[in-house]
Amino acid sequence: MSEPLTRLVISQETYQAVVHEIVPSAKQILWLVTADLKDLHVSQGKRFVPFLDVLAGKIREGVEVRLVHAKEPGPRFRKDFDRFPELIGSDLFSRILCPRMHMKCVIADGRYAYIGSANLTGAGLGAKSDHRRNFEAGIVTRDRQIIAPLMEYLDAYFLGDHCLKCQRRDVCPDPIL
Repeated sequence: MSEPLTRLVISQETYQAVVHEIVPSAKQILWLVTADLKDLHVSQGKRFVPFLDVLAGKIREGVEVRLVHAKEPGPRFRKDFDRFPELIGSDLFSRILCPRMHMKCVIADGRYAYIGSANLTGAGLGAKSDHRRNFEAGIVTRDRQIIAPLMEYLDAYFLGDHCLKCQRRDVCPDPIL
């Protein structure tokens, strides 16, 4: 029986779908959108690595990575971030900070996506125990009729279409336009 076009993922299933299915499947583009962003660690084989290491690896593979988040992450994230030159100096990596961002989605190559409640944090998406993680739900989809308009919306956002009309520019640390 073939995999459904769209399926519900709950709590730990979200981690599996995003970290072990969607992100690794990206061959050209990987878009990550979250409200909160922390020093997330994920399993790679028998060890845990910073999620930023996974993103740096995708960049080394030639994948364009876009990261959008709502607030500046803490010092542990910053320390990890600075360890990966791919995230600092590569034209394949872009990061936008927008205090109005509340969406949570991960899109690989416009073909495979997660849309749901989980932030890119240990409690939201990461490898925390079942007794310490948030209660999350979302969908994983390969339905291009869902993914394409979401990507159009995010691309317009990424290009700054919202910036000039935004009424929160006074709290925006880095307006696009």
